This record gives sequence, C-alpha cells and structure tokens, in this order.
Amino acid sequence: NAWVYVDIESDLDLGSYLESARQAVEREVDIPTGYSLTWSGQFESMQRVDERLRVLIPLTFVIVFMVLLLASHSWLTALFVLAGLPCAASGSLALLALLDYNLSVATWVGSIALAGLYAETAIVFWFYLDNSCAEYRKRGRLTNRGDLIEAIRDGATSRVRPIAMTVATDILGLVPIMASTGTGADLMKRIATPLFGGVATSAFLVLIVFPVLYYFRAARSLPAEARPAPRPEVLP
Repeated sequence: NAWVYVDIESDLDLGSYLESARQAVEREVDIPTGYSLTWSGQFESMQRVDERLRVLIPLTFVIVFMVLLLASHSWLTALFVLAGLPCAASGSLALLALLDYNLSVATWVGSIALAGLYAETAIVFWFYLDNSCAEYRKRGRLTNRGDLIEAIRDGATSRVRPIAMTVATDILGLVPIMASTGTGADLMKRIATPLFGGVATSAFLVLIVFPVLYYFRAARSLPAEARPAPRPEVLP
C-alpha cells in the first residue's frame, strides 16, 4: 500500500487540478494487473457536497416557487418573480469573477441566501403594485392605460425608500466581512460575496423592471385612452 501526498498552490482550484491530474495519470501511467489507484483527500468531501447541492439547489428553487405561489395565489406572478432570479444574481456572478472566487459550498450558501432575500423583496413589491391598482379601481380611476401607469407609479414609489434602506443596510453590514483578514475570513468572504454583489442588482430589477412587467401584464384588459362619455340622444 503506497501513498503519494500532493500539496497544490493556494491559488489553484482543487477541482481543476484534480481533473488535469487524473487525465495525466490515465495518459502517462500504465497500471499493472492486480493494482488499483484511488484518489483520496479533500476532494472527496467536495464530491459529497456537490452531490448534495445537486439536490438542494433545485429543491431551493421549488420551495421558493411554492412560497411565492402560496403568497400571491397566482402562477403567473410566481413565475415572473422566479424568472427574475438569474438577473438578480448577475451582480453576484460579476463580483465573484472580479474577486477571482471559484464556485464552492460557501458561495452557494450565499447565493441561496440572496435568492430568499430577492424573493421576499420582489413579492412584497408586487403586492404594493396590486394594492395600488386595486385602490385606483375602487375609486373608479382605473379606466385606461394612463391611469394604470399612475397607479403603478404610486405603488412603486412607496417602496423606493424601504428597498433602498434594505440595500444600504445589507451592504454596510457586509463591509466588515468583506474587509476582514482574520481566521475564517476566506470562508466568510465567499459566503458574503454573493449577497454583497447581488443586493444592488436585485433592487434594480425589482424597482425598474418589475413595474414594466406589471404594466404589460395588466394593460391587456384596458383601453389605450379614456372612453368618451356617451352623448345624449337628441330627438328632432
């Protein structure tokens, strides 16, 4: 029984090294009959976690979708919110690439946390748009698409300050983690990076894109202009 210990450079991705090492061994080494070769070490934990993540990440999306469906009682609304998740995560991916962080368990944990934060912000924002339009309809002021735009504007502007405060609080709270250098800082940075990069893009998506999507969804049942009042019939 022989062991070969390998210590790779700190800036080298373990998964990429292992894949290239396996290919090199298969290409260069002829294993005699009766001998076996086994790769062991940290990557085994990575493989186990990877198998779990392949189940947990789709399960997370399913749970988020079910929560959205129960909260909104609308398949279309839940699909709208869930479809925006990749766009909301674009800031996370950009910051991970900028910092040269590889995808890992820690980054996936941060991404799942971002998904929950985005879903909560998005569904509350959608409710405010619904309530604003319902209030306009109750007052008889939702008769055309111009009225719809005003209703959407009123509902959206009431959420600008709370969402901006949420983004500012999250970013300020994550700055000490992003700037830390002590023990465990590498792990915590990789958890915080998806949140740090994604809260701004998710807020942009909710505040800028969602009102447009809501308009196109609700405008189909409304005329472009106000209907003129019927003229009284004049008898000769």
